[in-house]
Amino acid sequence: MSAFNLLEKIRGDPIYTETLLSKVPSPEQLSSLLEKYADENVAKPRGKRAISAIDKQAILDLHNKLRGQVYPPASNMEYMVWDTELERSAEEWAETCLWEHGPEGLLNYIGQNLGVHWGRYRPPTSHVQAWYDEVKDYSFPYPQECNPHCPFRCSGPVCAHYTQLVWATSSRIGCAINVCYNMNVWGQIWTKAVYLVCNYSPKGNWWGSAPYRHGTPCSACPPSYGGGCKDNLCYKDDNQYYYEETEEDNIIEPEAPITTRRPDTHSHTHSITVLSTEQMSQLVSCDTKLRDQCKGTTCNRYECPAGCLDSPAKVIGTVYYEMHSSICRAGLHYGVIDNNGGWMDITRMGRQEFFIKSYKNGVQSLGKYQSANSFTVSKVSIQVVTCDTTVSTLCPYESPVKHCPRIYCPQNCLQEHPQVSRVIGTRVYSDKSSICRSAIHAGVIKNEQGGYIDVMPVENRLYYYGSYQNNVLSESMQNPPGGKAFRVFAVI
Repeated sequence: MSAFNLLEKIRGDPIYTETLLSKVPSPEQLSSLLEKYADENVAKPRGKRAISAIDKQAILDLHNKLRGQVYPPASNMEYMVWDTELERSAEEWAETCLWEHGPEGLLNYIGQNLGVHWGRYRPPTSHVQAWYDEVKDYSFPYPQECNPHCPFRCSGPVCAHYTQLVWATSSRIGCAINVCYNMNVWGQIWTKAVYLVCNYSPKGNWWGSAPYRHGTPCSACPPSYGGGCKDNLCYKDDNQYYYEETEEDNIIEPEAPITTRRPDTHSHTHSITVLSTEQMSQLVSCDTKLRDQCKGTTCNRYECPAGCLDSPAKVIGTVYYEMHSSICRAGLHYGVIDNNGGWMDITRMGRQEFFIKSYKNGVQSLGKYQSANSFTVSKVSIQVVTCDTTVSTLCPYESPVKHCPRIYCPQNCLQEHPQVSRVIGTRVYSDKSSICRSAIHAGVIKNEQGGYIDVMPVENRLYYYGSYQNNVLSESMQNPPGGKAFRVFAVI
């Protein structure tokens, strides 16, 4: 359940009282403020901006600045952009001058923060900073000192404005400002209240979920960002070139050639320590379509957030889903995940002549009687292996792709004899390699712990580079028979 932001409910806190209640302004100050946002005698035409370009940019810049400086640091915090549709919906609500969240029908799909003040001029960013300052009452990853239901159904400190502001996947924002005459705020009539409404999408504040993942900034960005990072935020450069794969590319991942020098296998007294947290699973939102997501990388394993039953995103088809369908809601419809989210696998199936509508597991899918590309969904299977298990026994290299299971490696695979459990390659490994020893070599798991990993078949290799990493000596090999290859990824 989404715990919506309730700044307007705060009473008795001297910090927020000072933020929201101010001294009566001078006539000159009040005149300047009102001229900036409203004319009492002139109704604003529909579609006219209710916020100045300067204030809009200031709000956006402060959001991104604050999102980039969270502590502990976030590994998947997305750069926020302005959304004119969200701005329009915020403007419509601000014009109601109602000191409550709304409209009710929209709150299932967006997050919302509200702020209001009267008296001396305050920039809208003062409210944004006040929302962020709730961090003093928040303990990562879940609220402890503050209760997300306060102050609506209890008393105590509030932090839901902070968590919405720093919700990693809430990457779009639109705000509006309106001067409200005779606005009822907590039973008091404020004659000229300045009302700020900010709407966010996708919405955040899912109960029981952390607002972001802790880790090295930009280390767990969604693949759609193409590896871009700006000020600790996942960032997409509009001028960046993205490779769009064809249907036949689904079983391989385009890989840049490794340019590191071949190691001297006789001088490996100093093992390089490598730690990799790169994940194969792509973290998507409830409204992400496979058509939009499936570019530039293999498209098979996704991690869906909680709460996708409330999303309006479309699902087209039954069993076979059209490419414009929401990935996560297709998984809900088929029953491979529930409303708590989770992992699922996708298989692209080529063109289908038509798609059938049905109501399953709380999701109504649509029908389409035109030929279009399709996909199917499945659960992520798990396979427990031994230290000498090779990928060639688990992962079929064929099209359409049949998914490699998620693999659980035992502890202490370094004790296995290297002639039996060989490791061939660096970063990219021959399919004759031990999966678990390759995962240790790549820094995905630790020898003394073992654990879960994901395996991805990639392009064939003509040469594998050996190296000495994490106390594992990998072999070099040229023109191996078959040339099949794989990569290993962390499961976090």
